[in-house]
Amino acid sequence: MSDVARTAGVSVATVSKVVNGRYGVAQATVERVREVIHQLGYEASLGAQSLRSHRTNVLGILVAEFEPFSTELLKGASKEVAGTGYQLLAYSGGDGDGTAVGWERRSLARLSGTLIDGAVIVTPTVVETKQGFHVVAVDPHTGPSGLPTVDSDNFAGAVLATNYLLSLGHRRIGHISGRPDLESARLREAGFRQAMADADVAVDERLVRVGGFRVESAAATAAELLARPDRPTAVFAGNDLSAIATMDVARTMGLTVPDDLSVIGFDNIPESALVTPQLTTIAQPLQRMGAEAMRLLIDLVGGVERDPHVRLPTELVVRSSCAPYTPSPGPDRPPSAAGAASG
Repeated sequence: MSDVARTAGVSVATVSKVVNGRYGVAQATVERVREVIHQLGYEASLGAQSLRSHRTNVLGILVAEFEPFSTELLKGASKEVAGTGYQLLAYSGGDGDGTAVGWERRSLARLSGTLIDGAVIVTPTVVETKQGFHVVAVDPHTGPSGLPTVDSDNFAGAVLATNYLLSLGHRRIGHISGRPDLESARLREAGFRQAMADADVAVDERLVRVGGFRVESAAATAAELLARPDRPTAVFAGNDLSAIATMDVARTMGLTVPDDLSVIGFDNIPESALVTPQLTTIAQPLQRMGAEAMRLLIDLVGGVERDPHVRLPTELVVRSSCAPYTPSPGPDRPPSAAGAASG
């Protein structure tokens, strides 16, 4: 503010009046000060601004880490906030691997009250908010609770994925699940099991393994599954990163996707259409989820009453990573696996 005053040839008090829209400044002086503000790129301190008005007109989107899922949500949130009068602050408060419990509490403590007027928190583990500070959760670990929430229909999506593999003749289907502490992962496994039960196909528990939604852990799990003498003919991975890791492992083991192994993922992140073969997956409307979360937050901050839970549909996106099951007894696929196709 002192730099603006010096350049414009006015007092700091005059600059303060212009910045805060107060009376008592000649219009010519106002225009001169605004011109200098523009030239210098001056912005009022959010902290100081919040002390005066108790508002910053900044909304936050808090993530544990910037990875494909949260990045797509951020794109949708950014589009939704445009033209609303709010600015968007994206903040990563995790420990780098997305597993730190309580990162949300620490992040909110740093940002709330002085930097942002409300926050969207992506896949929160635990949230404690101050009264009057609005928070919207996207895909919370424990599922919808008392916190305004946006998520997608994970159960129905998993049923779609499993039914698609079943429709291709696969019966020996493996599932690489997500994090056990995440409700979306539990719902996807539940949907897988329900679809198998509805088709009267027994789930081989040896083929249901935790992949953790991360490339490294999913790759290790996929290697164990595909090294089995009675390996699965198809794998439903809990997310696209796990599915892509599974295809990479299959390739290193000399297996061809989809001829030797069909793979389906979940999320429909941009990478799913860029791999070879292109990944068949269940699409969550990720950008729309981000947009819906931001719209819900804006309405809450503005005092608009809303349904606190928004659940969006999922859909099957068929690409090239799945093929009909073809029995081919041999060292890599024993006759027992072929026989299982009719069961």
